[in-house]
Amino acid sequence: MSRIKRLIQSYGKYISVPWRTDAAAPQRVIFCVYNENDERMIRAKTEEFELVTKEAGYGWLLFDLTDTFPEWLILQRYSLRYFENPDLLPTLLGRYMEHLVDTFSEFLRQRCSEENTVVALKGVGTLFGFLKVKDLVDKLSPLVKGRLLVFFPGSCENDNYRLLDGYDGWNYLAVTITEDKEW
Repeated sequence: MSRIKRLIQSYGKYISVPWRTDAAAPQRVIFCVYNENDERMIRAKTEEFELVTKEAGYGWLLFDLTDTFPEWLILQRYSLRYFENPDLLPTLLGRYMEHLVDTFSEFLRQRCSEENTVVALKGVGTLFGFLKVKDLVDKLSPLVKGRLLVFFPGSCENDNYRLLDGYDGWNYLAVTITEDKEW
């Protein structure tokens, strides 16, 4: 069985367990951790995660971060200057975070997200070098009434997450789903 199939199977076992209604926002976060080389396969198999979620009796919403940065940057007043001098970008990243939170909030509002819904985040690898996933998850998780599922290309060891295995990670309270974790 492929690594992705095992990850879907592990996620399916976890998501089918009845949810606690009194969990705090950080405890409602689920990280599906996979090797960054499997990103294309995960993208191709996202619908299988949706199917498993719906079979467990829960709703499904998918929010894709992939193109949010270039789409947002091009709308900035001095975007061409940032392309010419990327060292200036850090001065804008706080506004990018605000944009993501606002866009995500509107996404949830339009789709009437409920307590029995999984809201999946795809494309978090595109944040690498711009924002920390932990910071974004900290801001988005309280907005989700159900569960926030983060498709996470990287690694997790002892609850220490490393995006794309690129730099030091962080500890987080989220549930970690991996291809070899049994529920």
